[in-house]
Amino acid sequence: MTVLQRISDVVGLMATPLRPSHYLELVQPLWSTHRLQARVESVWDETSDTRTLTLRPGHGFRRHRAGQHVRVGVSIGGRQMTRTYSISSSPDRSDGCFTITAKHAGRVSGFLVRDVRPGDLLSIGLPQGDFHLPDAAPVRPLFITGGSGITPVMSMLRTFVLRWHMPDTSHVHYAPNVLDVIFGRELEGIAAKLPNYRFHPIYTRAQPPRHFSEAQLEELCPDWRERDVWACGPQSLLDDVTACFERAGRARYLHIERFTAPLARLPANLTGGMVHFRRSGVEVRADGKKALLRVAEDAAIPAPHGCRMGVCHTCDATMVSGCVRDLRTGLEVDEPGSRIQLCVCAAAGNVEIEL
Repeated sequence: MTVLQRISDVVGLMATPLRPSHYLELVQPLWSTHRLQARVESVWDETSDTRTLTLRPGHGFRRHRAGQHVRVGVSIGGRQMTRTYSISSSPDRSDGCFTITAKHAGRVSGFLVRDVRPGDLLSIGLPQGDFHLPDAAPVRPLFITGGSGITPVMSMLRTFVLRWHMPDTSHVHYAPNVLDVIFGRELEGIAAKLPNYRFHPIYTRAQPPRHFSEAQLEELCPDWRERDVWACGPQSLLDDVTACFERAGRARYLHIERFTAPLARLPANLTGGMVHFRRSGVEVRADGKKALLRVAEDAAIPAPHGCRMGVCHTCDATMVSGCVRDLRTGLEVDEPGSRIQLCVCAAAGNVEIEL
């Protein structure tokens, strides 16, 4: 046992029942080891409804891979709420900070865009996600993005720029109009400076409106069948891109990042039922379409959650009785004791949940 470990043990005994980290947090929140936090260093308005926050993470944070995301927690009205955001900065930044870019939509993102100021502290998680650049840089990447789906790809592009190695890159980006292109000036600047990067902004509210199609991709990037592809954006765009690459037999070369779970087509006349949250002693009526996580939040019931799209399983809860429907597949679950994902399941009749 080292001297440092002995000192740590003695300090730990003196701090009981708290831990030394709790006292360190009073002096410098970023030094705490029991809770990972980040301090907001600056905010920057990218568009009229989109803001970039530069965050300095505390002790225990690890370097991300370009394209990964991170959970961010905020306190709104006394309730802790979290949401996942793609990291938009390169892991090669030299100042130890990273950036997230939020669009004003939903409670957490609206709070980040509207209310957060430099100096504020946010709880964060560790970087996660499989949507990232491989260890060996792709030779001929094709990026297809829409709206805020540009954020993880921006991390990749900034990494190429910082490493002075921009591969033969084609990038098709969809936005309502030119003023809605997040990082628009920076993307145009990269394209002007680095001829290997070809940026193709498409404005969906132009006259006539323009949306993704195979013919359009053929026009903008004739060799798309020979490229590895990273796509991120609204579900409709990703559905069209997926169908295009499946028809071409290129699905294995397509990397997709979704911000929401792909949902099944459900009948319009779905009926819900009464939802009884057993531990909370609350019973509310829910329709057959609203996710049970939202039902719990609307009833002021604290429910752990993370990705809100059925990936991280943070919101899993036990269904005591009744029936729920998985909104991604449309299939019903009615076996008592089943673990269900509150963020992607809705009531399919009366249901009792251990929450």
